Amino acid sequence: MQYPSAWLQGASLGESIASRLRLQIINEEIKPGEVISENRVAETFGTSRSPVREALKMLAGEGLIRLERMGAVVVGLNLEDVKELYDVRYLIESFAQQRLAGRDNAALVSQLEQGIDRMKLAAKHGDYVEFAYQDFSFHERIVTEARHTRILHLWNSIRPIVMTVILLTTEQGFKQGEERMHWVADKHRMVIEGLRSGSADKIREVVKAYFDDSGETLNRSLH
Repeated sequence: MQYPSAWLQGASLGESIASRLRLQIINEEIKPGEVISENRVAETFGTSRSPVREALKMLAGEGLIRLERMGAVVVGLNLEDVKELYDVRYLIESFAQQRLAGRDNAALVSQLEQGIDRMKLAAKHGDYVEFAYQDFSFHERIVTEARHTRILHLWNSIRPIVMTVILLTTEQGFKQGEERMHWVADKHRMVIEGLRSGSADKIREVVKAYFDDSGETLNRSLH
């Protein structure tokens, strides 16, 4: 699998290298315990070692590698790590959605509904990359709309891994057929109904149900 080039528009060379290595690490094309050589990566990408160092620092900050004198040792992302990532997502998204309770969310709801339509169109055309992008954007739009600087800061710290995990689990989901992916797209409607209700209690109930189900889906995808 290649990291989608469209997702790298505006990214620095270091960010681009990090994105490609991140995908290979999470997908276990580069396995835990392997050593990543700066020189080898620089040669592969046809660049100097400076952007490679930038990329490795990013990945070390995300806990995917460990920087040692011998080089960058891959730590990887196991099932427990991914579950913890979803725990953090749940905390962020639950908080963000409850901040939206009682507000006029008509414009946001309209954007979210368009995102679901795009997911379903991507499912129809067998485009898992576009589906993954729309899925990720659906959730990010809600977090951004909450307008909470520190929560957005926290979201941005997990954003690259979240995008990569969604890309991988979406590719797995597409193997189960178009009907399955239409179901995944439609599942997002419960989030919209919660926001439309304007009730903090309803939103809390909906977010928990959404992430409980997503957790089960995640377990099946990663096993």
